[in-house]
Amino acid sequence: MEIVSQYAYVVCANMGKYTLIITEKPDAAQRIASALDTHGKAEKLEDNGVPYYVAKRDNDIVVVPALGHLYTVAEERSGRNYYPVFNFKWVPRYAAERGAKQIRTWLETISKLAKDADMFIDACDYDIEGSIIGYSILKYACGDKEAASKRMKYSTLTKEELEKSYDELMPHLDFALIEAGRTRHEVDWLYGVNLTRALTIAARDWSGKYATLSTGRVQGPTLRFLTAREKAIRCFVPTPYWSIKAEVEIAGSIFEVGYERKLMETKKEADAIVDACKGKNGDAERIDVKKFQQTPPTPFDLGALQSEAYSFFSYTPMRTSNIAQRLYLDALISYPRTSSQKLPPAINYEEILKNLNRVPEYKKLTAELLAKKELKPNEGKKEDPAHPAIYPTGKLPERLLDDSERNIWNLVIRRFMAVFGEPAIRQSVKVCINVNGHHFYLRGRQTLKEGWLRFYGPYVRSEEVLLPPIKEGQAINVKKVISDDKFTKPPPRYNPGSLLKRMEEAEIGTKATRADIMQTLYDRKYVRDERMVVTDLGFEVLEVLKKHCPTVVSIKLSKELEEKMNKIQVNGENRENVLIEAVEILKPVIEELKEREKTIGEQLSSAIKRARLEERTIGTCPVCNTGKLMTLYSRKTGKRFVGCTNYFKGLCKTSFPLPQKGTVRPLGKNCRGCGWPVVQVRIKGRRPWILCFNPKCSLKEERRKRIEMSNMQQGR
Repeated sequence: MEIVSQYAYVVCANMGKYTLIITEKPDAAQRIASALDTHGKAEKLEDNGVPYYVAKRDNDIVVVPALGHLYTVAEERSGRNYYPVFNFKWVPRYAAERGAKQIRTWLETISKLAKDADMFIDACDYDIEGSIIGYSILKYACGDKEAASKRMKYSTLTKEELEKSYDELMPHLDFALIEAGRTRHEVDWLYGVNLTRALTIAARDWSGKYATLSTGRVQGPTLRFLTAREKAIRCFVPTPYWSIKAEVEIAGSIFEVGYERKLMETKKEADAIVDACKGKNGDAERIDVKKFQQTPPTPFDLGALQSEAYSFFSYTPMRTSNIAQRLYLDALISYPRTSSQKLPPAINYEEILKNLNRVPEYKKLTAELLAKKELKPNEGKKEDPAHPAIYPTGKLPERLLDDSERNIWNLVIRRFMAVFGEPAIRQSVKVCINVNGHHFYLRGRQTLKEGWLRFYGPYVRSEEVLLPPIKEGQAINVKKVISDDKFTKPPPRYNPGSLLKRMEEAEIGTKATRADIMQTLYDRKYVRDERMVVTDLGFEVLEVLKKHCPTVVSIKLSKELEEKMNKIQVNGENRENVLIEAVEILKPVIEELKEREKTIGEQLSSAIKRARLEERTIGTCPVCNTGKLMTLYSRKTGKRFVGCTNYFKGLCKTSFPLPQKGTVRPLGKNCRGCGWPVVQVRIKGRRPWILCFNPKCSLKEERRKRIEMSNMQQGR
């Protein structure tokens, strides 16, 4: 590797002066270099394992990638055992984070390549994060070249757009965006480092055990949403009510009809209505027919794509964002981290549809759109100065996409086509049926003209309920009338999709950070499960924050800071003012936490202990029925196993082996075959599976017999 490294640098040094382009990721570097090379195939070189590319054009071009953020915010003096911290600086990530040693090599290579360059171009993604990445590299690794650098702005990694972006370089970096990005990182760092240390140190000093307890400017308010919903669910008292429905026969078909009132508060009232209608026939007293239009959907912004992907595929926002990023780097879709619902004509709708026409699945649909006199998308109100809405580039995959990538790619293509469709025309029918003075309603709904629904295909939510011809005054045969006793239900728990929408509505976080914040809540054990359940630890952390520093979980405050940072992008606010305000808010908060450190430490330590116990508890011991099955560790070997809490007391000998690798998570439910508690086992590289400990479980016996039968058949 060292020989390759030296050779690569010699080749680069012998070129004389050249243009150095900085990109955000290696895949982007390769695409940009190939697009700009006269022959379409740039030369790949390496220096100490760091890839870069040399493209030949009118001049020599060297394209070197970053690995995302190579620089970060850190405190001016080292140490993790104190707070408050208000003095910070930007440093290489390897100087601030463990496990970031590779970053040093990366920065050394970039610095080498910068020495002989006479022109610098920032070609990182055109958003806040990309702007900060490019700026910090040009400033620190390239020797204060940020002021003299130019900027490439593009929304897709297609050859055509990259060439255009290079030929029409922005004369300087996007400094307003950079200032906004620096401010956001610095404000979030100030909140995060001070509050996290306050909580973590308080708990550690009380218990003597270390556990990271984090919170931040957006994380706190997000946890507040979840705990408010969790409290509403836990405090909910179900109330009984009764509903009435009937079954009627029309033209030989049976239909269910609903009573005019959705609920009755007493059984007596419900029974009286059933008795009054029993054995009676009805007549169609009134028929209301309404036609209405359903306008096409708006183009995807990142939040809408994440919500739709969660709805149809159960992909978390983080997973969808990662998949979309891979599709973008493969030049299959435009830049995904956008808040825009606009599709400018400059992207060339017709050319994209012509290219998609080569895919058999889309051939008829694209042909239909291309036959239109005018292609005009149904746009939404939201705009993003950096990028348009998400759209397919029209390029076809150069590799085999996995199922999740194909799902997201297909969803983006279908949405893109749908926004050009005509409004769908639908018809609703509401038949009022009079049964002895009581009114029941039969509802029908059908699509008269598909319009855009045709293009969105599998992602359309439209139920068709077709009714036979019915005339006013027509006799209706009532087969039966029944009442159902029910109970009111608590509000639903948030899931990653609905929480994302709530954060967007509250205008906290950004399109790029919301998914990360959700993941942090899971990582810190503040929430668990897909239907997000707040743990005792999550409750305690929020209670501490609400009691001692309510400002840091204030949705209003977080939103106001968000607005000020957005104003920096349009030169309506400056970085210094926002930082001063953030520090002024934090100072009294930190003082309060310092003063109450022992009380807070005791409260949080108790919560951590309960959380760790909860993590290991699997369920009631099915043998002694008094102890709990838990993940235990052998005093001799240190190996883990499942045992009863009475095991070490000598009261119960129940124990079972566990896989020694991977994570074991209690599911809080029992095996459907034998009723014993079960866990989920996850080992890297394997699909998760459910493990029942009962050696005599009927499901295990059935599986054993199936395997034996299969082996016998294969033997024949």
